Amino acid sequence: MFSRINQLARHLSRPVPNYLHTSAAAGGLLQASSRASMAQERSKRTINTAACLIIGDEVLGGKTVDTNSAWFAKYCFSLGINLRRVEVIPDDEGDIIEAVRRMSTSYDFVVTSGGIGPTHDDITYQSIAKAFDLPLVLHEKGLEKMKALSRPHPSQQNFSWDEDTPARRAKLRMMQLPYDKDLPDEDQVRFVAEDLWVPISVVNGNIHILPGIPRLFEKMLTGLKPQLLPRLTDPEGKGVYRILFSTPLAESEVADYLTELAAKAEPKGVKVGSYPRWGKSRNTVTLVGRDKDFMESLVPEVETGVKGRRVQEEGEDDDAGSDKDA
Repeated sequence: MFSRINQLARHLSRPVPNYLHTSAAAGGLLQASSRASMAQERSKRTINTAACLIIGDEVLGGKTVDTNSAWFAKYCFSLGINLRRVEVIPDDEGDIIEAVRRMSTSYDFVVTSGGIGPTHDDITYQSIAKAFDLPLVLHEKGLEKMKALSRPHPSQQNFSWDEDTPARRAKLRMMQLPYDKDLPDEDQVRFVAEDLWVPISVVNGNIHILPGIPRLFEKMLTGLKPQLLPRLTDPEGKGVYRILFSTPLAESEVADYLTELAAKAEPKGVKVGSYPRWGKSRNTVTLVGRDKDFMESLVPEVETGVKGRRVQEEGEDDDAGSDKDA
């Protein structure tokens, strides 16, 4: 009996395995795997909606005029993507984290603009990494492209990649990207122009991080277009059509007719718009939609209804020197 008691005592004195720690580790791996799986799904899904996040104190302070969101709106329109939201926020970590989490969940295709330079207030990469619990990783391929394609500033003629200097550390900062080790590299870091070392960093499958410099922003999105086309509702990328009408009538005079027209057109997915042109003699009415044949069939009716005519560009038939209030 005493022997059995001793055996039991020895058994109870053994350390208990840390099942809690093992469970937590397994849970972390499962969470990372699930996150990667959802990111991959987002990166492949059909693109119906988009959002644009402009990041920069200089925009909110009036120093810099944002042209990127306007260009992106035209880009989306040409591809048939429904741009649903444009926001401008400061260089603030909390604001960036909140915005990208919300947009990634709500929209198929999200672009950010600004905050990826070498200075202390360029915090977009680190903030978006934090938003999705990712590390910042020095991207070696990107670094090699940077070394090959970048040219020293006139004030840095003696710059060397082999010396650990503040200038070198600042440059490296621009290639420390949010990175998920469970996702393919090509899904996260996209080089879309042979002559550019700046990549489009893709986070959580649908957040596309771009520079704020308009020339680069436009060139990189143009380079990304071939990768987006297969994911569009219309794979040929024909986009949405817009028909413009010029009318000499005031908005109040065409309001009833446009209400009737909208009731007929909107069930077909065609939106009717009216836009006063302050200080001009003629206003603009628009039809916007995908059903080109249906829209074309409405042209004679609309021209009669607004006592105007179809135009290719707004203002093309303004009276010379006219500054009348319409």
